Amino acid sequence: MILSAGYGTRLWPLTEDRTKPALPILGKPLVGYVAEYLARFGWREVIVNLHHRPNSVRNALGDGSQFGVGLSYIDEPVILGTSGALDNARQFLEQETFVVINGKIITDIDLNAALETHRRTEALATLVLLPNVACARFSIVETAGGLVKESPLMFTGIQILEPRIFDYIPRGVFSHSTADVYPQAIARGERIAAHVSESVAAHWYELSTIERYLEVSLTLLADKDLDVYLGKRSTLDPQARVSNSILWDDVSVEAGASVNRVILADGVRIRSGEVIENATVVRSELVLGVAPPAKALKGELRGENFVVPLAQ
Repeated sequence: MILSAGYGTRLWPLTEDRTKPALPILGKPLVGYVAEYLARFGWREVIVNLHHRPNSVRNALGDGSQFGVGLSYIDEPVILGTSGALDNARQFLEQETFVVINGKIITDIDLNAALETHRRTEALATLVLLPNVACARFSIVETAGGLVKESPLMFTGIQILEPRIFDYIPRGVFSHSTADVYPQAIARGERIAAHVSESVAAHWYELSTIERYLEVSLTLLADKDLDVYLGKRSTLDPQARVSNSILWDDVSVEAGASVNRVILADGVRIRSGEVIENATVVRSELVLGVAPPAKALKGELRGENFVVPLAQ
């Protein structure tokens, strides 16, 4: 199951007309990377839960065949939390071991190795973790009596579960795995295992803020020896200066304009002489009359564009 019901408030205004997992990363929807990852390790039947802008995910993924999976969708009219979402989809999941993965990550962590840990430990649930040497602000996980001797660990958003997890998930209400499910399971003697992926070759990227969206996109571009991504039907005038930037579809940058470290969303036009750095730009019509989410970065209208500086 791919968890895709989140709104993506810290990615606003990019998420005004689509949900976070439907955001394009170098022309491919973020959730498409997740589906391909599951297919690579042989997980072919995939459930996707939907809430905010559900059709944006349906349109991005279709039936899943282009990503190597077969998809079923389940609507979540009211957000149900990380374990409430599983309860809502239990008819798809209660027959055999299943994987739950966050729809906002890109990774190549060895899922087979995690499954081996899960089976060896006979765990109810296995959380896939990574060393967090830099102490990044992700979900910190403590192991072995509450103390970690060498370095902290962080949760990757990937877990492997047994169907008996549903014995601990309340029916039809909001609930979270860490607060409402795992504590009572542990209290009743269940094993919640930790699989620490220690492969130095493993990649894991989490895209929950605009800054991380830009950094991850530029990192993936650098692997192709590029620093600018040009979406469908997007054009750059030969006299425009564009660097370290992501251009979605139908974008135009006119002669004399300068763009650096910028995300230009669908349909944005940068006029001659404009200078934009370290920002996200969407069409102003997309956000007119819309109250920004509380966690969103602040932006300003500049003619036909709405510009959100990233340095805030």
